[in-house]
Amino acid sequence: MADKKVEAITSMEEDFAQWYTDTVVKADLTGYTSVKGFMVLKPAGYAIWELIQKQLDARFKETGVENVYLPMLIPEGLLQKEKDHVEGFAPEVAWVTHGGLNELQEKLCVRPTSETLFCDFYQKDITSYRDLPKVYNQWCSVVRWEKETRPFLRSREFLWQEGHTAHATAEEAQERTIQMLNVYADFCEQVLAIPVVKGQKTEKEKFAGAVATYTIEALMHDGKALQSGTSHNFGDGFAKAFGVQFTDKDNQLKYVHQTSWGVTTRLIGAIIMVHGDNNGLKLPPMVAPTQVMIIPIQQKKEGVLEKAEELRERLAKVARVKVDDTDKSPGFKFAECEMRGIPLRVEVGPRDIENNNCVLVRRDTGEKITISMDELEAKVEELLVTIQKDMLEAARAHRDSHTFTATTWDEFVDTVNNKPGFIKAMWCGETECEENIKAETGATTRCMPFEQEHLSDVCVCCGKPAKKMVYFGRAY
Repeated sequence: MADKKVEAITSMEEDFAQWYTDTVVKADLTGYTSVKGFMVLKPAGYAIWELIQKQLDARFKETGVENVYLPMLIPEGLLQKEKDHVEGFAPEVAWVTHGGLNELQEKLCVRPTSETLFCDFYQKDITSYRDLPKVYNQWCSVVRWEKETRPFLRSREFLWQEGHTAHATAEEAQERTIQMLNVYADFCEQVLAIPVVKGQKTEKEKFAGAVATYTIEALMHDGKALQSGTSHNFGDGFAKAFGVQFTDKDNQLKYVHQTSWGVTTRLIGAIIMVHGDNNGLKLPPMVAPTQVMIIPIQQKKEGVLEKAEELRERLAKVARVKVDDTDKSPGFKFAECEMRGIPLRVEVGPRDIENNNCVLVRRDTGEKITISMDELEAKVEELLVTIQKDMLEAARAHRDSHTFTATTWDEFVDTVNNKPGFIKAMWCGETECEENIKAETGATTRCMPFEQEHLSDVCVCCGKPAKKMVYFGRAY
């Protein structure tokens, strides 16, 4: 375990939940507000979200997605149109009852999600097969009145994107559903350095009103799972509830087939819990607002700050870079750099300048590398790529070493209680077994992975013939 340089952080071995909260606060990512469960995203936190948004949005657009924006308020009558959907969200809905001093004739819900709004919009906007497909997305915030809140993982208002598409055929809708899940999985692995398991949610765990829900599941450092993105195939259920029809090429009136898919600011929570350590954050270079911090040593000595600024100007061509020229001690600056998860720091002092050298320090491994200033840009560029790749490999090694197999009930219970992580086990497909497993162990079905394995012939819980191999785990 690395030395704890920042004493204000509880060690993750001692109390992981407290370590997480301490890290979020000390890295200055969020602030608390006067309304419980609503958080301020401070510059350091919001900048990570901006990088996620920018890179994910570009990937969406490559697949033909267009951005729109719909209102944040939903009339109660509109919400009631899809019965399963409204029942799924009813406990978490916030209501607006007054406009100014006057009570509203119909109360308005602050969007917990926007399916009903998109259906209402599509019903007016789609008339012919020529209007299809509609491949829309919106970046916005939603409100869900959660009982227990934790920064990024579960807050009453959070930022996200929600894609909503409409298609002429069931096949097109299914293809888009899986396509977007794959976009999320690739993004998590390539940009966030988080390996994921892709699969389908069980009937019990699927989105209210969907035909099928698909998910990417990530494993946190403490062995708990985190649902990190979902993609839903709605079939034509919403279309029938809202009357979203079109005249097809055969001149017949048909219902559209819809999809919905989203990721949220909980991805920032995932980055913290997958990569962080007892010194704070470790940000993958691709989402690090500052990729390189230059720290001048003995900065009051002649020429040191000037050299640091010169290096900053050179590095600005290849990285997001800053100089820490505050009057804090170098030791404090190093600790702060680590706390904030900056992937690479450059140390430069009088002796380095004399020798035309500088020292590079990797946040992920702590490795120190002395290089000639002449090769600075090339070396920094190369190291940022290496750090990104190594962080993914480290996270994958952690996940794989914390993925277990159970073929009997006793083995399953023992694994849940004594080996935090994913558990692969066979399941009969019955919701009753799923509920029993959760009641007895606190583990839930995370997904039925696309890559199925045959571990045994019988369900780990009831012993009946098995239908699917499932990833189970305790989760956030």
